[in-house]
Amino acid sequence: MELLECKNLSKSFNNKKILKDINLIIPRGKIVGLLGKNGQGKTTLIKLINDLLTPTSGEILIEGKHPGVESKKIISYLPERTYLDKEMKIIEVFHYFEEFYDNFNIEKAKKLLKDLNLDINKKISKMSKGMQEKLQLVLVMSRDADLYILDEPLGGVDPATRDYILDTILSNFKEGSSMIISTHLISDIERILDEVIFMNDGKIILTSPADELREKEKSSIDEIFRRYFKC
Repeated sequence: MELLECKNLSKSFNNKKILKDINLIIPRGKIVGLLGKNGQGKTTLIKLINDLLTPTSGEILIEGKHPGVESKKIISYLPERTYLDKEMKIIEVFHYFEEFYDNFNIEKAKKLLKDLNLDINKKISKMSKGMQEKLQLVLVMSRDADLYILDEPLGGVDPATRDYILDTILSNFKEGSSMIISTHLISDIERILDEVIFMNDGKIILTSPADELREKEKSSIDEIFRRYFKC
């Protein structure tokens, strides 16, 4: 049984088709780059997988079941926008996650927080945007999930924060789990990718193991992406 499978998946808003007949399999144990320019349907696909939207047609199967309560237990999701309550302290957020998710490892979260030299009693409102991004990543990576989904985790953060995010992903990635990273910042992230998916105009136009694609095209994933999307 595949970890994630999309079959003829489509999504329309106001009669405009945003996703067009997506067929996709995500195997276990892979870091997959969902790559495309902004506005090509990546976030819509991610929201469908996370049961935040309902498909217009087609289906999604997560470990053989449709998205819902059970799938939320095994998916750890980092949305594109900050969702933390600014008035909460970090320790309060940790306890909230511990209560809400059975697979949240608070000791792991505390260790990652210590690496950031952040006071566990600090209010979210007193943290910089970069630190809030790091805290959200700590929360996501402290769950023992089967599938991690990160939507534009590198957007709007400085290069040092990007390096921290990538290193945190690699050092806390649970063996046997998979990860989907949606981004248009290919050069920063391609070193950690096992597989790549190119999306354009709501369609998947290419799927390939990253190393095979580099070998075939004699180029980096970033260079191949730029050729495909003429950017």
